[in-house]
Amino acid sequence: MSTATLNISSLQQRISDAEWQTRTKLAQAYHLAAKLRWTDHIYTHFSLRVPGDLPHFLINAYGQTFDEIQPETLVKIDIDGNIIDDPTGLGINPAGFVIHSAIHRARPDAHAVMHTHTAAGMGVAAQKQGLLMISQHSSRFHRRVGYHDYEGIALDLDEQQRIVADLGELNALILRNHGLLTCGGGIEEAFYNLYYLERACQAQLAAQSGGAELIIVPDEVAEKVALAFENGIRNQKYLLHWDAYIRQLNRNAL
Repeated sequence: MSTATLNISSLQQRISDAEWQTRTKLAQAYHLAAKLRWTDHIYTHFSLRVPGDLPHFLINAYGQTFDEIQPETLVKIDIDGNIIDDPTGLGINPAGFVIHSAIHRARPDAHAVMHTHTAAGMGVAAQKQGLLMISQHSSRFHRRVGYHDYEGIALDLDEQQRIVADLGELNALILRNHGLLTCGGGIEEAFYNLYYLERACQAQLAAQSGGAELIIVPDEVAEKVALAFENGIRNQKYLLHWDAYIRQLNRNAL
């Protein structure tokens, strides 16, 4: 039996029940993303803060595809990038650390951070006007999505301050020429935010592909939509969305 296998088999005995539940939820988010084709093979990352006093968070091991990720294979690191627990020995993607640690450090309320390189997300991220208010899904982000200019592969620590500044107190960020990022108080909320942002991007590209003039939702209507969604978030309606997806995942119905 390999060292990695030994580490994995003993992990649940070494950690708290709260951490195991956190690992399970994060693994489920990766599996949902795989089913929804939100992946870029072994690239991009979702992270989730570990319950407790220490600023530790979980992220995917570098080299695993999203459908391979299990609760016991996730890597636990601290806010400075030091590996606390790495059962597989694969380590992490440095770009993932730069992006996710910046947000976890600056936003204690953002327990979950999700970042994707989907075709639709990259397509809208490459458009100068960004996300257009042309659908109910995009109106949900009216004045509630930030933009971060592309600086190359996110390996430079000094980029962290600009990522954080461009996100501010928002829970959605379009990384220009790169992809999408959402966050939330838990993986359920971050997933809900990403679902709507991804669908908004898909709708935008579909509408633009027809070549007809687009109807832009008036500001006052878009704001009305955004406020309605915010009210739903305050009432944790995203939990219904998450639970329904988990049931589908368990039925293999996606």
